[in-house]
Amino acid sequence: MVLSKMKRKLFPLLVGGVFCVVVMSLYRMLEMMQGAELQHLEAPAGQDFYRLQQQIDKLERLLSANNRLVVTLRDSLLHRQAPQGGGGAVNVSAGSAHSPADAPPGCRLAQGMKGRADGVQLLDVYNLLPFDNADGGAWKQGFEISYRGNEWDEQPLEVLLVPHSHNDPGWLKTFENYYQDQTRHILNNMLIKLTEDSRRKMIWAEISYFSKWWNDIDEQKREMVKRLVGAGQLELVTGGWVMADEANSHYFALLDQLIEGHQWIQRHLGVRPRSGWAVDPFGHSPSMAYLLKGAGLSNMVIQRVHYAVKKHFAQQQTLEFLWRQSWDSSPRSDITCHMMPFYSYDVPHTCGPNPAVCCQFDFHRLPGGRAMCPWKKSPQPITEQNVQERALLLLDQYRQKSRLFRSHVLLVPLGDDFRFVEASEWDAQSGNYQKLFDYFDQHPELHVKARFGTLSDYFEALHRRLDAMGTALPALRGDFFTYADRDDHYWSGYFTSRPFYKRLDRTLEATLRATEILFSLALAEMRRFRGDGLLVADFPVREHFRRLTAGRRSLALFQHHDGITGTSRDPVVGNVMFNRTLLPFRSLIIFNPTEQLRSSVISVVVDSPDADVVDATTGQPMAAQISAVWAEPTQASTEQFQLLSLNLESNQDKSGAYLFLPGEEGLYSSSEPPLVRVSRGPVFSDITSCFRHFTHTVRLLSAPGHAGRSLEISNMVDIRSEFNRELVMRLVSDVANGNRFYSDLNGFQMQQRRTLQKLPLQANFYPMTSAAFLQDATSRMSLLSAQSQAVASLRPGELEVVLDRRLQQDDNRGLGQGVTDNKLTASLYHLLLEDRRGGAEVRGRGSVKCGGKQHQHDIFSSVEHMSLLAHLTSLSLNHLPITMVAPSDSQVPKLRPFLPLRSSLPCDVHLLNLRTLEDSQESDSPSQEVALLLHRKGFDCSSAPQAPLQCTWSAQEEVDTHIHVIIINVNCKVVKMTYVIHVMYITSYIKYSSLQVDLDRLFSPLRFHSVRRSGLTLLREDDQPESARQPAPPHVARLRPMEISAFRVEVA
Repeated sequence: MVLSKMKRKLFPLLVGGVFCVVVMSLYRMLEMMQGAELQHLEAPAGQDFYRLQQQIDKLERLLSANNRLVVTLRDSLLHRQAPQGGGGAVNVSAGSAHSPADAPPGCRLAQGMKGRADGVQLLDVYNLLPFDNADGGAWKQGFEISYRGNEWDEQPLEVLLVPHSHNDPGWLKTFENYYQDQTRHILNNMLIKLTEDSRRKMIWAEISYFSKWWNDIDEQKREMVKRLVGAGQLELVTGGWVMADEANSHYFALLDQLIEGHQWIQRHLGVRPRSGWAVDPFGHSPSMAYLLKGAGLSNMVIQRVHYAVKKHFAQQQTLEFLWRQSWDSSPRSDITCHMMPFYSYDVPHTCGPNPAVCCQFDFHRLPGGRAMCPWKKSPQPITEQNVQERALLLLDQYRQKSRLFRSHVLLVPLGDDFRFVEASEWDAQSGNYQKLFDYFDQHPELHVKARFGTLSDYFEALHRRLDAMGTALPALRGDFFTYADRDDHYWSGYFTSRPFYKRLDRTLEATLRATEILFSLALAEMRRFRGDGLLVADFPVREHFRRLTAGRRSLALFQHHDGITGTSRDPVVGNVMFNRTLLPFRSLIIFNPTEQLRSSVISVVVDSPDADVVDATTGQPMAAQISAVWAEPTQASTEQFQLLSLNLESNQDKSGAYLFLPGEEGLYSSSEPPLVRVSRGPVFSDITSCFRHFTHTVRLLSAPGHAGRSLEISNMVDIRSEFNRELVMRLVSDVANGNRFYSDLNGFQMQQRRTLQKLPLQANFYPMTSAAFLQDATSRMSLLSAQSQAVASLRPGELEVVLDRRLQQDDNRGLGQGVTDNKLTASLYHLLLEDRRGGAEVRGRGSVKCGGKQHQHDIFSSVEHMSLLAHLTSLSLNHLPITMVAPSDSQVPKLRPFLPLRSSLPCDVHLLNLRTLEDSQESDSPSQEVALLLHRKGFDCSSAPQAPLQCTWSAQEEVDTHIHVIIINVNCKVVKMTYVIHVMYITSYIKYSSLQVDLDRLFSPLRFHSVRRSGLTLLREDDQPESARQPAPPHVARLRPMEISAFRVEVA
């Protein structure tokens, strides 16, 4: 007791002592800063302004960090000073993140990962940019670039020209038609032309096509491919089954298509991808960057970023950066990212800022061919007579582009969609460029070295040059949505286009995951039953595994950035028909595919109102309710949830599959009142409202646990009779969220959004893969979604979700058609209202007293998580119970429960997948190894549920805190009416240890023969060394918050 009191007394003294110890370092820092400023007095005015801006930005970030740490220290102090007995409560102000007395275990770790301020925050960039779209001259969306000419005297310019061919697995043609007409010829030509000349190189991204071509070629050609890969002439980049969309795709599907591609590459080529290549997805997500880093990639390239953001990054020379996760307090998740600076990834927009000049160096467009330069200046074959003039013209573009980056290593892609279909293009491109490269080599006074290369060649040269310069790339946090390629043309339409297929995608994803888990468990159970590790003799394991593989690849293919986006032509999307047949049955088998015990409402169609339900094991009746099956659709309360329609006005630019260009907004009106139905019963009660174009159902479940704590909302939309109509659901509340709201990125993390009045309406819509919420200091309203759609909060207290779009015209982005193949489309949500106990949106208050006045400002957190209740509700929504029936005339053995898990996993631990891996020796056969993928989710503590959940949460973490403090504390004074403000700021680095779990105990009664941690795509070289393998229990693993952990296991 005496020791405990002494600790409580010493703690504030320790904190104050830390402050005092570091005060003396302040003056040295100020001297260094002043010295650095004096060194740049002769710099141009623009650079001076940029440095001043950088210092201001840094000061603002430090102020933000100061307030957060002060709040943390204050709360810690109050918590330590609180009575230790059963008495007094801790009095914590609204500025704190949560009340320590009430917070569930595990909260402090998740909470501590919020709001790191180091690096560039894209939210701050958006606040800074004017979005004025000024004419930049030759680089229309940029600015004039100048150079003196001697910048490369000491370090020559190193140019890597990277040939590529972007092959969409379905867009204007089907996957099969593209392959037959173009892709197989591209790959055949690649094999021949790279073999002819070892200086030639190429990158390839889409493994779906590459694997199909591999199956078509003979063993001799396969050996040639392996030699090209081994020699570094051919590089497989990203390695996914497709170049995936990053807005609508769920992180399960994103990772699954990466696993499928990486496993194929490892099996057939014995290599692993090192760099990512995403030049065509319509905006970019940090979730994808996280998955790539976890899969072992070190670098990545992105292209489709808002043109104003590109311009800003080019001005700051930050087009290359370390992409860091917003929730990560360490650089562990960093991946080097290169942002292409110009309009497109085609040749006219990759050699430099002037597309009219760059197009002259696309030798596929030589006179006499089918392709032309729209700038009326055609390429010229390189000859001895013109090589000097042509080389200097190209070098000028290279030099201008180089000025946008920090190093003198330059990446220049050479390609476009479906390039190198003809062998003559290889000859034209490589032959003419090689003459230019030779000229550069023969004239060292030009200080340039150019060659063909791959992404690995480029990034190796980049990192080598940066290390030699002692230059570090800046860290960046945030995402690159919503994308605009010109003017006010924001690509927010595809967030919702063809919602029928977006809903179908999530259904397939949930079914695939459930099948993966059941298949792995079934094989393990058979091996356990036999006792010798072998399967039952007549079990068709290879047939089932082939079907499982087909399901994986079908889901993977749909993640393509013209698949789930709804931006392919009608024949490519195809017709999906469903026939519901009522089969006579006696038995229902329900599989809960989640890792949580749960109560769920199961709905089946029966042919008699006298049916009842009994438990197969006990014979006891179960709660059941008979309700009518309505022939018409249904819809909900119009007073609380209104539907609005955005009618498109007649103008030159209109919405299409990609773009959202709304006209005037108007509330939905109907000439007839809706038909309203009310159902009540012991299992659920609901209200259904039927309008002409949609129905709306609001349902309350009478279920224990988290299932009964939210409001279920379902819509059935039919706008097939409409002309240019976009239908939106608006939820109105009294949550005072200001201009801030949160939407998820790929179901993996939440991202703060800010509704900016300086942007057009369509720019303020963002992708919502599975969740969005509004919050203030006392409440939070979360909308959890079973499909991806566009979401916005155009006014405080409101959430808007785009339900469907029917558009008669093309939006001039290459599709060549509108969106008119609408279907009767269902959408499903859960609405969750939660109190926030001391969880203010404002994380602290900054204040400065100057001139007798106290100036205050709010410090907002840029990182938030969903609550535990929201996580569980979303899990149940996206992974509905799988219902299977046994026909009444079949011989079914007596049913009994099958419980692969003894109890729920911790609330914050999600079983992402239990995926059987392919046998390394026998193709199309399952091995005894399984990929165990666990995701420990970060959760918000201020909305902890009042009633206990049916699961526990992780409580074993320990926190190690390292505090680095710098203080500037000088009285403010007024000098000639100018406020001279000196502030105190604190920077901190808080390190949180991971959760250590016993996997055998966690997954009891399952048993693992061996456990090895691996990379996210389970490549062999990412496995822990044999010395770290755990062959026998206990199998202990560490799980960090927000992190996905992958293990190669053998299930007993």
